[in-house]
Amino acid sequence: KTSNKKKKKKIYFILCILGTIFPYYNLYKFLELNNWSMEGFWRLLYENYAVSMISYDLSIAALTFLIYIIYTYWSNPKKIFRYLLPFFVGFSLALPFYLYDTYESN
Repeated sequence: KTSNKKKKKKIYFILCILGTIFPYYNLYKFLELNNWSMEGFWRLLYENYAVSMISYDLSIAALTFLIYIIYTYWSNPKKIFRYLLPFFVGFSLALPFYLYDTYESN
């Protein structure tokens, strides 16, 4: 059973790394193609219905998780900061980091 827990934590850790690398690699490529300008970035998030669906899906999921973190740890600002900090990278890091960090206590 301990081996299974270690495997899950390892998976969450790998997802933290991937959740940082993949989004920022694509941001880098976008900036490289656009002469290091963010112009047009936000417009492209809603370029068509398919991309809009994914953008709204992730935005609402991230907002839901953010509200959960705030209400769950309201009495412990240190924990709120610890779990909100990864949001500056993105939801793709924030969720796996939370799962990694709280796995043993679940």
